[in-house]
Amino acid sequence: MKDSGSIHKKVQEMCDCYTTSDPLKEMSRLKNDSDTEAAAVKWLALAALHGVNNNAKEISIHRGNDGKITVFAEYRTTELPSPGQDAGLRIFKTFREMTHIDADKGKTALALGIRDSSIELNVKIRVKEGTEKISIGFPKK
Repeated sequence: MKDSGSIHKKVQEMCDCYTTSDPLKEMSRLKNDSDTEAAAVKWLALAALHGVNNNAKEISIHRGNDGKITVFAEYRTTELPSPGQDAGLRIFKTFREMTHIDADKGKTALALGIRDSSIELNVKIRVKEGTEKISIGFPKK
């Protein structure tokens, strides 16, 4: 198993790097990224920043039976830009590495430092009938 601490640190560094950018705009560019590992880390950081900046209750990434990756934010029923299939699959793997959730169903808290503060995200993973879903819960402001 890879050292998940280093992935966690990379996500936090990406949060620092993209804190003043438009997360949705940056997320929409990930489909074209050939480095899926870097794209997965970047997506995690951008999702966290978007959730914090827009007072999201939850952001979910879903992989269907057909392999299609979709992303939704719960603050309103709006589909967010998909990271594409290759980066999307890597996002699922990266989340599992960071959270150490290997089962088909699990949840954990994930502390994430952003600049000079931190946030605790609630991560849930569920696999059911060939589909997989990861939800990132954000605290109330």
